[in-house]
Amino acid sequence: MKKSSLVLALSLSLCLVASAAFAADGKTLFASKCAGCHGADGSKSALSKPLKGLSEAEFTKAMAGYKSKTFGGAKKAVMEGQASKLSDADVKALAAYVSKL
Repeated sequence: MKKSSLVLALSLSLCLVASAAFAADGKTLFASKCAGCHGADGSKSALSKPLKGLSEAEFTKAMAGYKSKTFGGAKKAVMEGQASKLSDADVKALAAYVSKL
């Protein structure tokens, strides 16, 4: 009984460590997914207003809108495609990073 509990505890610990290691990194995601159009510091307006200055809530709301195709007006097609490739963890990491630009 004790041995199986120890194995279970170690397995759960490894899962937590692995998930933390693979967690989305906002800075890296921004550099690879966003900076090309929005600039390294988020100050380029691209198709809309700059990302620089957005709060986490504003960024998250916009990404959810792009994913559901309810946000973005006539120029939303590019962002719909980009947003659809992002996981919820990616959006959360990006929102945290963008809010600090």
